[in-house]
Amino acid sequence: MPETSQLLVLGLSGPELTGEEEVLFRKLQPGGFILFSRNIETPAQTRTLTDQLRSLSTLPPLIAIDNEGGRVWRTAAFGTSPPSAAEISHAGDPQLASLLGYLTGRLLRQVGIYFNLAPVLDLDDHPGEQKALRGRCWGNDTHQVIALAGLCNRFQRKQGILGCGKHFPAGGRARVDPHHELPVVDASLEDLLARDLIPYTALMPELDAVLLAHIHFSRIDPDAPGLPSSLSRAIATRLLRDQLGYEGLVLTDDLDMGAIQKAYGTPAAARTAVLAGVDQVLLCHEFLLAGETLAALRDIPPAIVHDCVSRIDKARWRVADTLSFDEGQMQILADEFAQLRSDVPALGEDGSNSPVEAY
Repeated sequence: MPETSQLLVLGLSGPELTGEEEVLFRKLQPGGFILFSRNIETPAQTRTLTDQLRSLSTLPPLIAIDNEGGRVWRTAAFGTSPPSAAEISHAGDPQLASLLGYLTGRLLRQVGIYFNLAPVLDLDDHPGEQKALRGRCWGNDTHQVIALAGLCNRFQRKQGILGCGKHFPAGGRARVDPHHELPVVDASLEDLLARDLIPYTALMPELDAVLLAHIHFSRIDPDAPGLPSSLSRAIATRLLRDQLGYEGLVLTDDLDMGAIQKAYGTPAAARTAVLAGVDQVLLCHEFLLAGETLAALRDIPPAIVHDCVSRIDKARWRVADTLSFDEGQMQILADEFAQLRSDVPALGEDGSNSPVEAY
């Protein structure tokens, strides 16, 4: 059971741990945690929180966040949010992507977060639509995405921060928001290999993790109607692992999204995902029910759990050593982010009907 609990990445409710959360996390010993805007008020408070999460854990947990830039920037409470991927791409200067990664890595390391669920590698197939990915893509040209997302990821990793490509295999093809409903895409495997998967194959040696989308690919899983790619063995194992040769960490997107909850529920989805080839499942909002999910994983074959934990361990030991917190460095970073924001023209992104930026 202790090993199996490493397959869980849990959210928490606020800027301080509740007594109930502390008891639960100490008991379950999850492999990781994920922070959202609701958990973040100041740099010092955030560092206190991440230090506390580490103190509750027998093994160093992977503490994750979504700091992409633009409207998906969970540390917005610290000051000016940097430009989005779309804005940096539109500015036409690759050095700006490098700078975003460099500053992001420095910021996260100061507050004790060593796993950034970025960069987005989706191609912007439906620009301008009000959807979850609005403004978050680096472009709709594979070479552009490889160049800019690759630079951003490379420079955050130079600071000891793990990076994560998402939303595999082709989140940009979705026309509905998986936070609400399960998107269905009829693209074939040949279609994906010809375009959407090129950024993954090009950047794979530099991706510490890959996050799977909640999208059903009807021509890849024709015998499993409504099966999300995040729960699909055809995608997690046969495509990502076997065909593309990826050996790093594989995560689901948040299992609390409507795309999962309306058909599966969290425990069943988590079990299906791990059997499909996923290493860690994200429970971002209903995390107090994590015990039920852990129970659903109890009889997963030990060989599968061992392989998952081995990949988690390899990721864990790649993170940088913990820095002493420096309030002065945080002020310098706030000024540098403000300068980056002023140097990149805004595109007037007006959000979307997705809850992604509100988390």
